[in-house]
Amino acid sequence: VVFPCYLYLSLCLYPRLQAELGVNEHHQNEVVSYMRFARFRRGVCLKTVDSCFQDLKDSRLVEETFTVDEVIDMLDGLQSVVHSEVESELINTTYTNVLLLRQLFSQAEKWYLKLQTDVSDLENRELLDQVAEFEKSEYTSSNKKPTADPIKPKLAPLNEGGSELLNKTVAHLQEENEKLKTRLRTIETQATAALDEKSKLEKSLRDLQMIQGDQKNIANQDITELENKVAALKSQFEKTLNDTAANQKFLEEDLVTTKHDLLKVQDQLSTAEKELEKKFQQTAAYRNMKEILTKKNEQIKDLRRRLSK
Repeated sequence: VVFPCYLYLSLCLYPRLQAELGVNEHHQNEVVSYMRFARFRRGVCLKTVDSCFQDLKDSRLVEETFTVDEVIDMLDGLQSVVHSEVESELINTTYTNVLLLRQLFSQAEKWYLKLQTDVSDLENRELLDQVAEFEKSEYTSSNKKPTADPIKPKLAPLNEGGSELLNKTVAHLQEENEKLKTRLRTIETQATAALDEKSKLEKSLRDLQMIQGDQKNIANQDITELENKVAALKSQFEKTLNDTAANQKFLEEDLVTTKHDLLKVQDQLSTAEKELEKKFQQTAAYRNMKEILTKKNEQIKDLRRRLSK
């Protein structure tokens, strides 16, 4: 009876036992429920052992004197029966404890947790005495309570109640994902505007190429302005990319601090962010803008050579 009760408290991650077990009301009620079950099974086992002795008295002890061999035979038979009954009850208790652990581990696995137990600590006499004292006090107080037993609720499924935190976190992550999408659309809009600006600059450059002689100073001024605009656009574009990378890094650091039960959601969100970033880098607008910048630089170099000639 003491073994499963202390193990249950260890799995609940409480460092020591107190007069009230040191757990919340729900967990303490669960412990009390199991202790009542174990006490009932223990009572059944003791009654079975008592019945073995009573059967021996009623069936064999009918004479006033017995020989040594008869006494040995009766004791051997009683030992065999009691041994069988006790062994059966101990095996059943072990299987019951395994089923209890299975329930706890199953719930933990659904939250992506890995519980650990310290088997050596199960023989700690001080802790065992505290559990025994708690059982004694609980049994004494239960005898003073009314006979009406409250209906114990069944084990609550994990997809109800407890998943509220997970749903809120998922909603928060979805909101952050929507912000990233909005940011991406803004960047795409800026890239489109930059392309339009580049088209206008290209037209201006073609006009400059038709100017001769006296308009060289004006051409040089326009070229300088064009270079400044190209540099400003490039700087703005790099800043936008850096802001996006910084935002992604912040989200990753924020996701690391979430509970372990959200690791799977974090992995999915990280994959989605990488796919969005990869998709943006592969967009036609991004490639076109890069090609236009390259062509523009070549045209400027060519124009300078021609002007120097």
